[in-house]
Amino acid sequence: MPNLKQYNVVMKNIIICVIAILFSITQYSQSKEECFANLSIFAEYAKVKNYKAAYQPWVDLKNQCPDLNSAIYVLGERMLKSFIKTSDDSLKAQYQKDLVVLYDEWLQYFPKTKRGVSEVGKILAIKAQALSDYKLADDTEILKIYDEAFSRDHKSFKSPKGLYNYFKLYFKLYKAGDPSVTLEKVFDKYEELTEKFEYEMGVYTSKLDVLLKKEENSDPLTSREIRNKKVYGVNMVACNTYLNNLNAIIAKESTCENLIPLYRKNFDNFKSDAVWLNRAASRMDSKDCSDDPLFVELVEALHALNPSANSAYYLGLLNDKSGDTKLAIEYYNESIELETDNLKKAKTLYKIALKFKKSRQFSKSRTYANRALKYQPSMGRAYLLIANLYANSANNCGKSQFEKRSIYWLALKQAKKAASVDASVRKLANKTAASYEGRAPSKTDIFSEAMGGKTISFSCWIGKSVTVPSLN
Repeated sequence: MPNLKQYNVVMKNIIICVIAILFSITQYSQSKEECFANLSIFAEYAKVKNYKAAYQPWVDLKNQCPDLNSAIYVLGERMLKSFIKTSDDSLKAQYQKDLVVLYDEWLQYFPKTKRGVSEVGKILAIKAQALSDYKLADDTEILKIYDEAFSRDHKSFKSPKGLYNYFKLYFKLYKAGDPSVTLEKVFDKYEELTEKFEYEMGVYTSKLDVLLKKEENSDPLTSREIRNKKVYGVNMVACNTYLNNLNAIIAKESTCENLIPLYRKNFDNFKSDAVWLNRAASRMDSKDCSDDPLFVELVEALHALNPSANSAYYLGLLNDKSGDTKLAIEYYNESIELETDNLKKAKTLYKIALKFKKSRQFSKSRTYANRALKYQPSMGRAYLLIANLYANSANNCGKSQFEKRSIYWLALKQAKKAASVDASVRKLANKTAASYEGRAPSKTDIFSEAMGGKTISFSCWIGKSVTVPSLN
């Protein structure tokens, strides 16, 4: 049994511990309250871009409670970038270093959104971009960060500019003679990033098509849907622009002279790899290298290994080239039947429409373009294709010169439709529409021919009619 003295010592220690715990809890509570107060002050100032007033509460907040709220990093990034833009050289350098630290802490404390979705790829990608923009690291180090972003979490790495700059840097190192970046690896990276661009464009397209179908059914869009439609269009334009820029970079390297020897060298090693075969066939097709015997080997190996929409399409292409149009169409149709994704169906149908246009089978070309639009109503390229088919037939349809020029009204309508549904081709579509409008009969022509309000029917392959604008 402990004596009274020992008992008193024990009780004294217990009391001290309780007091310490209560003091810690009080201090923690006060600290949390202070953190929330700083968060509120910082956020309010940051939202109105009063960054001078927002800075000190942000510093205190980040030091005391770095894991309190993701706004510390989202708004903090905007603030630091503003300081970098407006500060002199000495302060600019410090803010640049602070920004890099911010990205590292963002990864540490908020690698996921509130819904549990990873943002690792996104954060790493914008860190790499900042290092590049402010020249804070060499190209090799920046590329490693881009590689980490894409390999760890390519889903959240979706910035069109970031994806383009990733490839641009990759290509730059290849041209500089970096032994770790071969031409083969450049093509592999190009295919990966092209597929990523197409995936992101597919996401925006699917959302946009839902809204377009709603409009076609005379169901008015909500204010939120109107805003979303604009956002989807802006993102589509960005993706399309940067993808075109990426294609421009690779254009000089991805010639038949480079592709054929490279794929020939690797064919035996990869003839059982469906992904490699599909990418090789796709690249050769897009670069008009499909006349080479290697293309036949690629397609046959792909179809034997994994009969798919793509392999059937390529078999259709081969038969098209050999002059067997009937068998080509059978393979083309098989390609559509094998495809399960509507956007990919539309893309394949559009490619088939282009092939028929090239061989001047305009009626078949229009049929496939219209089929593509059923699966993707927002495919402005398909409307432009149809417009071009009509315009190219102006001299072959119609009895008089007036009727021949009236074809351009049909073409004009299709071009305007392209501009209304697809922001990624809007500039081209509006330019095309203006050109067709200039070629159509003028008001003076309509008056002199006394054709105002009359209907003209075209008995050629077009099989449609147009009503001449009335002058009343």
